[in-house]
Amino acid sequence: MIARVQAHLEAIYGFTCEARAEVFLVDTEAAVLLGSSGGLEEELLVYEGDGEVELALYLAPALLSRLRPYESAPVNALLDGELDGFCQLAEGVSHFVYMAQTALQERTVSLLELEAQAEVDKFALCLLQRWGTGVEGWARELRGRLFERVSYRTRLTEAERWRYQEANRLSRNFCSRLMGHVVGRRLERLLSELRYAYRLGAEAKLRHFAQVS
Repeated sequence: MIARVQAHLEAIYGFTCEARAEVFLVDTEAAVLLGSSGGLEEELLVYEGDGEVELALYLAPALLSRLRPYESAPVNALLDGELDGFCQLAEGVSHFVYMAQTALQERTVSLLELEAQAEVDKFALCLLQRWGTGVEGWARELRGRLFERVSYRTRLTEAERWRYQEANRLSRNFCSRLMGHVVGRRLERLLSELRYAYRLGAEAKLRHFAQVS
């Protein structure tokens, strides 16, 4: 499942990431030793030192257990039966791939940039699995479920809550602008917009996401 999500992200954005997320997957014990905050279903662990970046991806056993019945099933079945679990997995893989790519480019990345891109990635991954008849209704349902009918963990600090809310606002603006391409069934234009935004860095990406149509 992890490999499928990464391959789909690479197809959407038109590149290949040499690092494979499943290779960097760690269990709960290892995650704690690496500094995991605990209590999260997915977490990207990052260590930077001596000019190098080391990554580890943690996915909770409970999350992997929920997704296991869908391992060989079409993704459509997963979206119907376990959309939340799929989005948790997609977020972790998104974080991993984005960090791996920015490390190759030797540039820094903010937590807000990372979170906002992951929200867009979840929308794109789910949307494109059902491209075709009925995609407009699916896109509107996704926009509501991913960006509008949301809640935040009560244990978040004020700074963390602001970051998640701001990432939600920015990605919602961008994905709402994509709706014209969805309604018009302009797949190539949609992919072009996604790829352009993905390759923007730091403040340029956040300003681009923030634009209101």
